[in-house]
Amino acid sequence: MALPSERKIFQNAWVVDDLMAACNRWIKFYGVGPFYITQNLTIGNVQYRGAPGELRMSVGLAQAGDVQIELIEQHSDSNSAYRDMYAKGQHGFHHCCVWSSDYESDMKAYPAAGYPAVTYGGGDGSAPRFAYFDARKDFDIFLEIVEPNDAIRAAFKRVREAAETWDGKTDPIRINQPDGGYWVP
Repeated sequence: MALPSERKIFQNAWVVDDLMAACNRWIKFYGVGPFYITQNLTIGNVQYRGAPGELRMSVGLAQAGDVQIELIEQHSDSNSAYRDMYAKGQHGFHHCCVWSSDYESDMKAYPAAGYPAVTYGGGDGSAPRFAYFDARKDFDIFLEIVEPNDAIRAAFKRVREAAETWDGKTDPIRINQPDGGYWVP
């Protein structure tokens, strides 16, 4: 079965229980950075296994060569694709992400291929449309699709360009601000 998503993995993601500590571990051990952190993000229009859901989290993004690293700390106590794999206080590798070139078709094709949609939403201004499909039966992880838009492409470009010119020391953790700037903790 042909799937419409681009299926070139551009992101690997981990669920963490302490985002700042996890970012610092990546910086010190792998030399990956700088990390751009978005704090207390509330995603709108979320569904969990077909019912209304809630998703509040903080996210750190950095680039490691061609692969984006995403670290996710879920704040809400609600069910999610993250909690399906890791209970609060646990951490580990969670998913790979690909762009979706046809979101509606992907939302049908992945479940038809045996990978049910677990958490999905966005598209309401809080985030681009995204979906997590449970691929653990074959791959031990989830698969995320993201429908690209100008804002997400610009944000990811910023992360990539910062990594390409980063000296390994200056502002290793950058907290995103609504005006497009950042502050350093």
